[in-house]
Amino acid sequence: MKRYVDLELEKPWRDLKKYIEGRAKEARYEAELALRFLEAGLMRNAAGKAFQAFKALLGALAAKHREYLAQRYGSVKRLRNGKRVWYADWLIAAVPTSLLLELARDLSPLERPELMRYANIALNLHEFRYNGLDKSGVLSRYARISSVEEDVRALATYVEKRTSELT
Repeated sequence: MKRYVDLELEKPWRDLKKYIEGRAKEARYEAELALRFLEAGLMRNAAGKAFQAFKALLGALAAKHREYLAQRYGSVKRLRNGKRVWYADWLIAAVPTSLLLELARDLSPLERPELMRYANIALNLHEFRYNGLDKSGVLSRYARISSVEEDVRALATYVEKRTSELT
């Protein structure tokens, strides 16, 4: 039996509480899928889902600390449709991969220091998702599949733990 999950997110500039709840739910589902893919032997898919789970968690944590981010990033961002939103709100909604580490660094003092460690693991898994294993260490930071499994499990467990604390 298929289970349909409605994950339409509220915009953070409209309803921050609903946005946090939606992102936390998304993070839990992605973490669960990562573990399922891992058990099925789909390592690159598992890595991608673990990364998405962390990204959703980071969006929820960023929304939780919106006021801090608004002070830190005080500028305005123009969206494709011409609408202007606070840069912090755009950052919370998009959680761009290129700024994932910086966002984790900004939130780490407000949350927990291990946030940076897990951000790095998430980015390593994201890279693995596209490049796979590389015993030489040139195209991927992973030379052994056991290291990928360990990181997927660790990241999924961390996401599940932190989302349960958010809601």
